[in-house]
Amino acid sequence: MKIAVGMSGGVDSTVAAALLREEGHEVVGLTMAVWDGSVDLPDPGRPSCFGPDEPRELETTAELAGRLGIPHHIVPLAAEYRERVLEYFRREYRAGRTPNPCLRCNREMKFGALLAAARAAGVEFDRFATGHYVRTARDPATGRFLLLTGVDRAKDQSYFLARLTQEQLAVALFPLGGWEKDRIREKARSLGLEEVAGREESRDFVGGDYSPLFPEAESRPGPILDREGRLLGRHRGIVHYTIGQRKGLGLPGRSRPLYVTAIDPGRNALIVGDKADLLSPGLEAAEVNWIAVPGLKGPLEAEVRIRRSSPAVPVRLSPVPGGPEDSVRVEFRTPQASVAPGQAAVFYRGDSVLGSGWIVRAFT
Repeated sequence: MKIAVGMSGGVDSTVAAALLREEGHEVVGLTMAVWDGSVDLPDPGRPSCFGPDEPRELETTAELAGRLGIPHHIVPLAAEYRERVLEYFRREYRAGRTPNPCLRCNREMKFGALLAAARAAGVEFDRFATGHYVRTARDPATGRFLLLTGVDRAKDQSYFLARLTQEQLAVALFPLGGWEKDRIREKARSLGLEEVAGREESRDFVGGDYSPLFPEAESRPGPILDREGRLLGRHRGIVHYTIGQRKGLGLPGRSRPLYVTAIDPGRNALIVGDKADLLSPGLEAAEVNWIAVPGLKGPLEAEVRIRRSSPAVPVRLSPVPGGPEDSVRVEFRTPQASVAPGQAAVFYRGDSVLGSGWIVRAFT
């Protein structure tokens, strides 16, 4: 086959391209160029998804593609990235929600705009591969394309790809899904790519500090209130906070730590409380993207992850009474902390991703 590989200059995408080439496929590298200088960001000194380090990263990626002996195309997508990822990110924080740019970028950009733009520019390919640690399969009973966790559970990235559609999964290839990370580094060394094997792999969104994305006018200070509405202090703008946050509240001298339990954009207020106040019995998710099943007709036992770093926990999924078809009610078997509206809830059954939705609200 002729396979396009999304290349970033890191060890994972580089080895993914090399493995496909070894299998005899015709491989071409694709890299998005999204930095346009529209935001005053410092150079983080390490790979980031959006920032002034991009020209350096593009040069590195092109050089690696050359060493692998494959053609490489840089696809300019700054306008699309600004609209589909940056503006989404800003909009969610302004609304008091906590966005997840990685999930948005994977569906809208890497498996969307990038492929469309590459084909429009005349690049031909049958399938699209990335260096994500996930696997795919096809259910023989239903014909649906499945997204499965990676063999290396410590590196599993199924959470970040849980918004992919059936059409996107149909063309996707993930050569590293059955590999462990240590073996990928060993493979890079065997290919003579020693500097790639030991390279720092962090690709933080905007270098990890997103505050420059918000003009001063969008960082309006406001009240910090306790759950009874008493004024405890002032915050520097709701765009700088998320549910469960403890540090940076500027509330010294308290006998016990306080956490952000709610964000009220209408009042431009943070609500804080005790750690126990973060616990919730469930949540409602909307815009559900079903993968392993076509939809939810009745109650279903499953597991859910409400953030990338949290383990999957048992839940009961059910339709929202009187709600839209693409929403779901999620009831935890054990109350969970820091359910943040705007984040993704990803549903699992074993190693298969059932689907995902955006968290609308936490139950109290």
